[in-house]
Amino acid sequence: MSRTIGDDVATLAVIDAVPKLLEVVCRSTGMGFAAVARVTESRWVALAVRDEIAFGLEPGGELDLVTTICNEIRGHGEPVVIDDVPADPAYRTHRTPAMYGFRSYISVPICHEGEFFGTLCAIDPKPAKLKGSTALPLFELFAELIGAHLAACGRLERSREALMSERETAELREQFIAVLGHDLRNPLASVQSAARLIRKTELQDRAKTLLDAVDGSVQRMAGLIDNVLDLARGRLGGGFAVERTRDPKLAEALRQVVAELALAYPHQEIRTEIAIAHPIEADSRRVAQLLSNLLGNALTHGAPDQPIVVRAVTRGRDFEISVTNGGPPIPRTAQAKLFQPFKRTDLGSRGLGLGLWIASEVARAHGGTLSVRSDAKETCFTCRMPLTVESPATVSAAE
Repeated sequence: MSRTIGDDVATLAVIDAVPKLLEVVCRSTGMGFAAVARVTESRWVALAVRDEIAFGLEPGGELDLVTTICNEIRGHGEPVVIDDVPADPAYRTHRTPAMYGFRSYISVPICHEGEFFGTLCAIDPKPAKLKGSTALPLFELFAELIGAHLAACGRLERSREALMSERETAELREQFIAVLGHDLRNPLASVQSAARLIRKTELQDRAKTLLDAVDGSVQRMAGLIDNVLDLARGRLGGGFAVERTRDPKLAEALRQVVAELALAYPHQEIRTEIAIAHPIEADSRRVAQLLSNLLGNALTHGAPDQPIVVRAVTRGRDFEISVTNGGPPIPRTAQAKLFQPFKRTDLGSRGLGLGLWIASEVARAHGGTLSVRSDAKETCFTCRMPLTVESPATVSAAE
């Protein structure tokens, strides 16, 4: 007998789960040797063994395939039950019982995913009363259980492989965007510096208009770079962190966000209500980023002939920021994806689809929520967060 064994998932699953089952087989039938065998066109390999008769076969051991009755079962797919070889007309002259020294034998096929996998078998040097007893139904039940276990382990392994592939793809993508975002900063800074130098010279009106367009593009690219770097930091850096302090300049930071975007959209009416009546523990830079993303989204998708309303107010124990715009409602199917990174909806949006995701992460890192309400009249994004917190929050963007 040679010592070798396969390393496929099904094989390992049997080795791990079956020994106790074989013990039950031996106890219930009185037979001294039981095994689960992997039987192929060329090999008979013992995957699990219960040996109480010193047969000498261990897990991983092989028998010559053509000398086994299991090979015949592989061909016809039917169980074989022998109470006593000398009294059995079909097997009393068969070479296998004499070769391996058994008088009683039982073996049933094991199927895995609709294909023959191997056998559950037992032998003993003494006769046994197997036919007409519970032995055959018991073996068939156990064989079915083993086949089901093999199938479950196979599905689990395929799921693990798919998950690993997805994780590797996601990590590679996030590493790529992190490098991309970092490397884009230098050429963008050069463009911005060149634009500033050009603006100091005498320019015609047409040139000033083009330079304004360049400035707008630079600002937009800078925002995209900030977004992808935030994504990379959140996914690869272990969390999306905020530093919450009582910043008296929070209201000023929010007004500045509105003023900057109003300059970029001079024809869009933006109504503002900022009324912060109580101290707020917040990361002012992140909260300003949240408002910038929400207002930018409204400017992009809202109706240009209807005003956008920005509110930042304290209500009870909460701080609330909302941005409301007119225009077509957001479909419910799209609403479910609004706060997911890279989930482009059917709204004709530009960019990477990170702005609303980052806004939702900022809200979550402050212990708050970001929600959307959209109907035929208006669309409103609302962030609510508690005024105070016991300790700074770090929330993983990968959750």
